[in-house]
Amino acid sequence: MLDFTSDTFDHGLSSKATEQTPVDDQILLDAYSNAVIGVTERVGPAVVRVETGPKVRTPGERGGLGSGIVISPDGLVLTNSHVVGSAKEIRLRDIEGVVTDARVLGVDPDTDLALLRANGARDLRYAALGNSKTLRRGQLVVAIGNPLGFESTVTAGVVSALGRSIRSVSGRTIEDVIQTDAALNPGNSGGPLVSSKAEVIGINTAIINGAQGICFAVASNTAQFVLSEIIRHGYVRRAYIGVSGQTAPIPRRHAVLAGVDNKMGALVAQIEPDGPAAKAGLLPGDVVIKLDGVEINGVDDLIRVLDRDRIGRTLAMDVLRMGRLRAIDIHPVERKPAGR
Repeated sequence: MLDFTSDTFDHGLSSKATEQTPVDDQILLDAYSNAVIGVTERVGPAVVRVETGPKVRTPGERGGLGSGIVISPDGLVLTNSHVVGSAKEIRLRDIEGVVTDARVLGVDPDTDLALLRANGARDLRYAALGNSKTLRRGQLVVAIGNPLGFESTVTAGVVSALGRSIRSVSGRTIEDVIQTDAALNPGNSGGPLVSSKAEVIGINTAIINGAQGICFAVASNTAQFVLSEIIRHGYVRRAYIGVSGQTAPIPRRHAVLAGVDNKMGALVAQIEPDGPAAKAGLLPGDVVIKLDGVEINGVDDLIRVLDRDRIGRTLAMDVLRMGRLRAIDIHPVERKPAGR
């Protein structure tokens, strides 16, 4: 005797599953679209176009275009330092086409960030800076900008990677950079990277030429630090010892002789006369392997350690000189702010 009950039930289940699948997909697509739409409606009005150069240009004279994000109702705007450059005249154009003159409060080429203030503007639409430390790989993000004058273009993607490092225009490494596949168009520099909560979690800063879909943003926590330093001091305070150098390998025999584990170090190439390094007795050819108890495996490590907390302190530095370990005391000073 044949039992058709099980077969009928299976067909019924299969039929229901087939009918429900498109519905479920539609629900997911609607949720994704609604998230992007919601973020755009909340943050889009706070995105401005940053125009540099004279309003009336002579033949051959060029201006610049970029994006920016208003972060306070009284007109504080974050953008990229390379967007502002050395421009003397800066204008902000909002989503409604209203143009406002702006001035530079401070720039930090080391993180490719700049802080502007809109002149005479009050009660502007603005967006809040979020905590970039809460980001996760795969999280939905939205990039908003004003590329080449097209207001509020929006692209969406996910966080591809966290904690990346890229080289700034000053040569210093920008740490804790967010990598995303949200496409950035020319002119999107300085615009916000936004989470699904409509919080600015990054400032779009770079595209790798020749690569497909690899885009970067300076993390909002870095932007918050730069913002507070510029408001307080007019620039970002960092320590300085007056050397130029490069990352170099340490010969194994030198490491064994000195009893150190470093495979790489910061090779000193040039020393500024009368600078902290010269006064401490550092010589060209020395390889820095430790500073203030922190292991140095290259120039980037050395630059990273020379932060504002080490200004004016006497620090212990270990160097290899002719393969022998030497201890030096060095007194970093405050680095001069970047000029415009």
